[in-house]
Amino acid sequence: MITSHILVAEDDGPLGALLHYNLEAEGYQVEVVTRGDEAETRLMKNVPDLLVLDWMMPGVSGIELCRRLRARSETGRLPIMILTARGEENDRVLGLATGADDYLVKPFSMPELVARIRALLRRANPHALASVLAIKDLLLDRQEHRVLRNGCPVHLGPREYRLLEFLMMFPGRVFSRGQLLDSVWGDTISTDERTVDVHIGRLRKSINAGRSPDLIRTVRGTGYSIGYE
Repeated sequence: MITSHILVAEDDGPLGALLHYNLEAEGYQVEVVTRGDEAETRLMKNVPDLLVLDWMMPGVSGIELCRRLRARSETGRLPIMILTARGEENDRVLGLATGADDYLVKPFSMPELVARIRALLRRANPHALASVLAIKDLLLDRQEHRVLRNGCPVHLGPREYRLLEFLMMFPGRVFSRGQLLDSVWGDTISTDERTVDVHIGRLRKSINAGRSPDLIRTVRGTGYSIGYE
């Protein structure tokens, strides 16, 4: 199960619950916070795939948080959609100029919100829809369900294949063991985070056979990534 993680920062409780329900029904992993400073704290620890951000929130306003996120290298390219009741043209211009990727005025229809989120995720991560993923001499063909390293077949178990596919969708991005468990194993299986280390070890052994350079990077105290330094 490979899914996108969306953080929703919305201080309107019923609207936050509605967003959580509908986005989760679309297959996304959703987290909702009700304060701007709480959202900022979460983003310092874990960067989601997309942020849905209310303009007016306690703690830190959405527009100020957007400005701060764009100034940080870790969140500089994070897709951000601003939700607001302020529909004047100058407000929209300000929101987009501050760094938001999209701007939706309340009240809005849920199908439109979902469609815009899909579009933002597609633009932010074209690898998610690509039929072939490639990093240097490593190639993963989703249609034929096969992996090649320097043109030679690599034989992987089902779990190692899904683990490699997920990492290759986000080259250079570091994922914690917990994030990999949630995204590759899913929340239906209760397992220890050390299981990730075991499968990473098997994956490394398979794709590095023949003394090929190791493409998987271990970030001490954080997790794993593949590709780009």
